[in-house]
Amino acid sequence: MKLKQLESLLGDLQQFSNPKVELEQYPTGPHIASRLLYTAENSFDDISNKVVADFGCGCGTLGAAAALLGAEQVIGIDIDPQSLEIASVNAEDLELDIDFVHCDISKLGWRGQMVDTIVMNPPFGTRKKGADLDFLSVALKVASQAVYSLHKTSTRDHVKRAALRDLNASSAEVLCELRFDVPQLYKFHKKKEVDIAVDLWRFVPKKS
Repeated sequence: MKLKQLESLLGDLQQFSNPKVELEQYPTGPHIASRLLYTAENSFDDISNKVVADFGCGCGTLGAAAALLGAEQVIGIDIDPQSLEIASVNAEDLELDIDFVHCDISKLGWRGQMVDTIVMNPPFGTRKKGADLDFLSVALKVASQAVYSLHKTSTRDHVKRAALRDLNASSAEVLCELRFDVPQLYKFHKKKEVDIAVDLWRFVPKKS
């Protein structure tokens, strides 16, 4: 599947109608989502015929992209049941078979490297400090092949140091810098939309 086709399909998905600020719910736009998954598949062969989990899946955009690119199984996990309902509808609309799990990532009871690849757009940690690294910590314990994640560019040095020193990563590489377009979703947003510089990371877990 071509990148443009993937982006176009993801652009038709439903997004949060009533996002929850405490969960830092921001939609992962089709531009970023398509590039994240396309890079994972075409540069590293980390998606097709693999078991892929979408951590904090929200409305399921990253998981849908993984399924469209031929993942063997896709598991979307989120703490918010309303998001999972939207994600299920999105999967049905695209005729994709995705398993959804209602669970807090920090309480995920998986033991060992259960999936090949994890894709995620974690909370950036602006509401709950360190939330992004909490997600990464769990991801690097349960993925056997790679973790793809978006983090604010301003945290680059901190993320790299934490991943390699504390979180079980054998390598941590920024693949590209992207502009994350945050629309005016919440009352405290003064501007119509804001561009945030984010890094697309690929982490490789240490072999268990």
